[in-house]
Amino acid sequence: MQEIIDSFVNNIVSYLQIFGIPFGCFIVILESIIPALPLGVFIAFNMMAFGTVIGFIISWLSTILGCLLSYWFFKRFVGRKLENRINTHPKIKKIILAIKNISLSNLVLIVALPFSPAFLINIACGLSKTDIKKFLTAIVIGKLSIIYFWGFISKSLLESITDIKTLITVLILLILSYAISKLINKKLKIE
Repeated sequence: MQEIIDSFVNNIVSYLQIFGIPFGCFIVILESIIPALPLGVFIAFNMMAFGTVIGFIISWLSTILGCLLSYWFFKRFVGRKLENRINTHPKIKKIILAIKNISLSNLVLIVALPFSPAFLINIACGLSKTDIKKFLTAIVIGKLSIIYFWGFISKSLLESITDIKTLITVLILLILSYAISKLINKKLKIE
């Protein structure tokens, strides 16, 4: 069984090396749009194919682009079609307003959590017409910890949960992401 898994992994890494960085970017962007795809696996493959640093950068930039595409699609097309329906339902309108008014720091924290559903965050921010500066800032900062977590820890979920060094690193990255978002919010007055 181990030989089959090793062969599969080596084949995927070989395909990534053959097709290059654009294919590595494409699979991560695709995951941002299609939530059933495994982000951690794609990030791990990018890091194995292109090295830790380049794989990290490819995955980070690609997931940002994928989130922006999803956000833009729901803001531009779906939001316009649902706007009248949303306005007629007070509960939905209240939820949309709460999402739109979420603080940058809280949005960064939500984005930075390893098990938060990125596609739902993209959709919610797009439908609520969250300010693009706030959304982009949250994605750029928050995705750092996600890419780190999934890139280095995607060997198996159980290993990542039991590795105290990794959990501490992710916790520190979450705290740093939150602190950086507070500083940026204070300087740029995004809210």
